[in-house]
Amino acid sequence: MLTQEKTQINWKPIIKKFIAVLGEKGVVQRKEELLTYECDGLTSYRQQPPVAVLPRTTEQVAEIVKICNQYSVPFIARGSGTGLSGGALPSTDSVLIVTSLMRQILKIDLENQRVVVQPGIINSWVTQAVSGAGFYFAPDPSSQIICSIGGNIAENSGGVHCLKYGVTTNHVLGLKIVLPDGSIADIGGQIPEMPGYDLTGVFVGSEGTLGIATEITLKILKTAESICVLLADFTSVEAAAASVSDIISAGIIPGGMEMMDNISINAVEDVVATNCYPRDAEAILLVEIDGLEVEVAANKKLVAEICKQNGARNITSASDPETRLKLWKGRKAAFAAAGHISPDYYVQDGVIPRTQLPYVLNEIEAISQKYGYRIANVFHAGDGNLHPLILFDNSIPGELEKVEAAGGEILKLCVKVGGSISGEHGIGADKKCYMPDMFSDADLETMQWVRAVFNPQGLANPGKIFPTPRTCGEAAKVSSHQQFAGVDRF
Repeated sequence: MLTQEKTQINWKPIIKKFIAVLGEKGVVQRKEELLTYECDGLTSYRQQPPVAVLPRTTEQVAEIVKICNQYSVPFIARGSGTGLSGGALPSTDSVLIVTSLMRQILKIDLENQRVVVQPGIINSWVTQAVSGAGFYFAPDPSSQIICSIGGNIAENSGGVHCLKYGVTTNHVLGLKIVLPDGSIADIGGQIPEMPGYDLTGVFVGSEGTLGIATEITLKILKTAESICVLLADFTSVEAAAASVSDIISAGIIPGGMEMMDNISINAVEDVVATNCYPRDAEAILLVEIDGLEVEVAANKKLVAEICKQNGARNITSASDPETRLKLWKGRKAAFAAAGHISPDYYVQDGVIPRTQLPYVLNEIEAISQKYGYRIANVFHAGDGNLHPLILFDNSIPGELEKVEAAGGEILKLCVKVGGSISGEHGIGADKKCYMPDMFSDADLETMQWVRAVFNPQGLANPGKIFPTPRTCGEAAKVSSHQQFAGVDRF
């Protein structure tokens, strides 16, 4: 395992200062309590932090970061721990700043369609707070009932509705942030367009390497007049993929368009039992259409025709909220359901052009055959954001390394066809060695310049995003799991 030269840290005076700021209950030191924070959603890697702190206010976060800066101690922000790229994994010498107690909605301004929240608030709570007045928060990752807004900011999360309404960055107006030296800054503002540099755009998606967001001004949207969900089932993955491109080519931008293959369908029905997804289908397509009632009626008819032309066997539609939620229930539970059909799974996150869907899905099947692992595909089809889940048993020695190699081939395939190695899960520690496959040395150096301006000592979430060694090739025969310096495999 890769190692780094480290200076032994005397934690006693540091922890004493943390307690002075947060009190005894705000500082977690006992090893059995720190088990809670040893991994995130990428559960194959585990490492306990030496200490975790739980602030409740911006000022407390700032004081904690100032202490870290004083002692040159790295710190890592963590929300709900649902990340899937190892972005919130601690290291052996870092402080974990957990924002889970920062869960207040600070302001609701319906007239101007915005809310101000703390980073620990759960994604779905924002919509719940404003839905009674006819509004909602558009970014909706599958983990929206447990993931935090702060984590969404860090990873620039998407979700079902990102096809039409954009990802997190499209719904963030302004941020109050604590910089790595402990100073507090306001970036963005209360209106969509601000003069000067778009620092909000730089910060969203920076994965905690530029500082910690402590107050977030979000844009909320008015609920559409009419919403309809269609479920089309197909006898081939290629036919479903072709329908995706044809729907967009017809000038229709659905509110959401999701695809699931046969493995995912059966996993969901085994666990959730929606009784909506035909078990013998090779793929299903979920298409949500929203807008004015007359617009939805016309697009619903056209989408159904396109799916039938591509060989859809059956098309189910729902306009009432209860049935619509039932159709979406399986898709939202797909990742969890995969855990019931395999001891472990390794999820990847890549983006490809929609027109490449049939080719890439065939290539993923070839990778599945090559490595001998089943791969379940469930993804945001409309914007080509793939989420292949490689099913394996981590208790078998050497399996994780093989699975990582298979995942790496999928990422390289995405880049090859003109896509990206991440759509919404971020780079974190898991995919940093693949950054040179997508970016040149000059690109990576430019990004590091930005990081250095905000984070000159490298204390904020070190070891994430950028490769060390610089490329996977330079790591010789060291497998990618060893890029998690000081992190144990589970």
